[in-house]
Amino acid sequence: MKVKIKLLLLPPAIIVLAATGCASHHDKIAFTDDPDIHSALVRSDTPAVQPRLEKADELKIEQVVFGYLLDRHFWDLADYSAVFLQADDAQVKAMMKKFPDHAPPIKDSVHSIVQPHKTPLDADTRKPAMILSAEVNEPNADGTVDAIGRWYAGDAVTGFRAFHLNKVDNEWQIVGVQ
Repeated sequence: MKVKIKLLLLPPAIIVLAATGCASHHDKIAFTDDPDIHSALVRSDTPAVQPRLEKADELKIEQVVFGYLLDRHFWDLADYSAVFLQADDAQVKAMMKKFPDHAPPIKDSVHSIVQPHKTPLDADTRKPAMILSAEVNEPNADGTVDAIGRWYAGDAVTGFRAFHLNKVDNEWQIVGVQ
């Protein structure tokens, strides 16, 4: 009988000990709306907010990257009949205007046939095509910007270049390519 009484008293004793342990804890809970905590957070050594890249600058950087890629001849090893740019329509039109006699011609993406793991095709000729893309990062602490220019003509013909750009006299210039 003594054993049963001890077992019956054990669960209430655990609850009392647990509650007492929680109640004896005297650390103050910090709320972010507490004026003392708020001022400490504001004074802390948080890094300065990085400026975001304006859309106009992003488009200019894309144009510089596309221009670099279009000046290279990735397509000389095969019979490509078109180059497609992975960009918005206005950007594609601007590059078509800037490179009107480019061989192969720059075409709108509505003329492309793209299937996973296959060479993109020019819908007009059913010949292989190449896709170029540009990814622009946010500005670095020194105001420079990094970007990636990619080309794709199927899984076997793909690559990229890493660009480091600087703004000089309101124009973006490539200062390094890897």
